[in-house]
Amino acid sequence: MRKLWVGMGVGIAMCLCFIGLLVIGVYTAASNLLGGGGGGSVGLAKGAVPDQYQTLVQKWGNLCPALNPAILAAQIYSESAWNPKAVSPADARGIAQFIPGTWDAHAIDANGDGKKDIWDPQDAIPSAAVYDCELSKYVKDVPGDLSDNMLASYNAGSYAVIQHRGIPPYRETQGYVRSIRTLEKSFARPVGRVAPSQQAAGAIYYAQEKLGTPYLWGGDGTAEDKGRFDCSGLTKAAYESVGITLPRVANDQWNAGPHPKRDELLPGDLVFFANDLKDPRSIHHVGLYVGGGYMINAPYTGAVIRFDKIDMPDYIGATRVTQDGAKALPAANAA
Repeated sequence: MRKLWVGMGVGIAMCLCFIGLLVIGVYTAASNLLGGGGGGSVGLAKGAVPDQYQTLVQKWGNLCPALNPAILAAQIYSESAWNPKAVSPADARGIAQFIPGTWDAHAIDANGDGKKDIWDPQDAIPSAAVYDCELSKYVKDVPGDLSDNMLASYNAGSYAVIQHRGIPPYRETQGYVRSIRTLEKSFARPVGRVAPSQQAAGAIYYAQEKLGTPYLWGGDGTAEDKGRFDCSGLTKAAYESVGITLPRVANDQWNAGPHPKRDELLPGDLVFFANDLKDPRSIHHVGLYVGGGYMINAPYTGAVIRFDKIDMPDYIGATRVTQDGAKALPAANAA
């Protein structure tokens, strides 16, 4: 039996009908937002990169034609998720995950303090850009997209790219290039309208069926959880119902697609809330946008899944989930 939010007022009840119309018409509405566009240099989407690294990524991401700030941001995020203290099992170190030998050969003292510090993002991010651009020079005469060949060189070595006349037929390398170029869309400032989600209506339908369900911190909606959810558990389950697997935590769901502006939101977008509006790592909450300024929300312990307005002081932005975007996330790759 369908659950209803007992405390729903007349205004929200009317909103339910409105949401039904939005779900039915989501693709029609979306088509009106398509078009426009335009060229220009690649910028970073608002809030996509932690504020303390924005200037570095924007500056050094324009070091050579094969690189842009969004590609550099996608690489850093994929390698370390912006963690300057990260260490991999292969002893790759720091925010850019350099192997010490590679660091010794290619690092620069970008901040001019007299040392090349693998743990200092002020050195490591510029050094990653320098290394990318060096690789792009090695493969500049190889057929295919120069940026793709640069990324393939970063993963498999420039000799392999030259030998195979393009991206080598290695599953890991092909996956690496595909993931970075997909994540690039999450970090780039859109120059036109963001394409609508093809799975939005199904995700909303799933979440709408959960209205009135009690909140459970850490809840995934399983039998063990008695069908209860927390915020990211609900959004994960909603998109899983239409074949898209998202990470479990709200912070990790942020990069599952491009970021539409507030006035470009469509039903099905994920909407996020953060403690620091300049740092997406501080995201603490997520909801499923349904239109009209409302989201389906699993808010907190003691409450039920319900409609809430999205315009709150801690609103940081939105993500239009895509299948490729979800697959490209490091958490998904590690699963």
